[in-house]
Amino acid sequence: MSHQITVQPSGRQFAAEPDETLLEAALRQGLTMPYGCKDGACGACKGKVVEGSVDHGKSQAHALSDADKAAGLTLYCCATAKSDLVIECKQMSSANDFPIKILPARIEKLERLAPDVIDMHLRLPGSEQFQFLAGQYIDFLLKDGKRRSYSLANAPRSDGIIELHIRLVPGGLFTEQVFNSLKVRDILRFEGPQGGFFLRQDSKKPVVLLAGGTGFAPLKAIVEKAIADQSERPLHIYWGAKARADLYMHALPEKWAAEHPHIKYVPVLSEPAADDAWNGRTGFVHQAVVTDFPDLSGYQVYACGSPVMIDAARRDFIEKCALPEEEFFADAFTFATN
Repeated sequence: MSHQITVQPSGRQFAAEPDETLLEAALRQGLTMPYGCKDGACGACKGKVVEGSVDHGKSQAHALSDADKAAGLTLYCCATAKSDLVIECKQMSSANDFPIKILPARIEKLERLAPDVIDMHLRLPGSEQFQFLAGQYIDFLLKDGKRRSYSLANAPRSDGIIELHIRLVPGGLFTEQVFNSLKVRDILRFEGPQGGFFLRQDSKKPVVLLAGGTGFAPLKAIVEKAIADQSERPLHIYWGAKARADLYMHALPEKWAAEHPHIKYVPVLSEPAADDAWNGRTGFVHQAVVTDFPDLSGYQVYACGSPVMIDAARRDFIEKCALPEEEFFADAFTFATN
């Protein structure tokens, strides 16, 4: 027996079967809400159950704490309905028209951008059209049904190439292959596009783009799309990394800022090496935003990085800088080794 799910404040409704998560049910019926990993790890889909009861499923403690549960929160990618529900989701909208496909792709290029970051280019089949929104991600389909998710690091292109920035995870099932055994012309399979991380075009508000490490990848795609569209919407890019080498495409956002008056770029290092000769900003990257924008009430923020960075940015931007909660969009990276 299905349950009816009513979403506040939009009033949208959809049905959820007993064996599907709230996110799966919404996507199946053409509705989308913020989500990232779909595995209970990143917390991007956390929301409130106003009425009714849910089974929290496989949610992980760091993404959904006991205090969260006591406050009526759940992860929509894990929760299943045990009754009719009223839930809160300020960012629900109709899903885009781009179908999710399973496709093969040939490795076109493998370029080392940093000691632990590879830029992978994939060429899609000429007979297939793959449409996506800048900022979305794909799932690589591995043996034994395992998946690995990576953000698309380029805006849609006409030449059938997609780009990904892959960081080495020691012992990682997939990343060890990328760094040690995969080669140009090898074939990989993926499913996509996935995710609700993309620039909302229905707003003209200035934007803060916050990246940690390879979280720069989807923000690169978003900026490329904005430039291609000749948008003059102000974009403030903050890219945080540990040391100078981790800003693996530092010259690119510098170039954007030099060529486009509405684009600003602030790199921030948390632990610059002695030989970095770094004269720029230091500390936590989201704190640099707090310092520069004590009032974010008129902004949108798009943040991509570790769950710790995302949680800290969400909390401080909303509590300290008056950012409206519904104007914070996030994609949290999680890493798996098996």
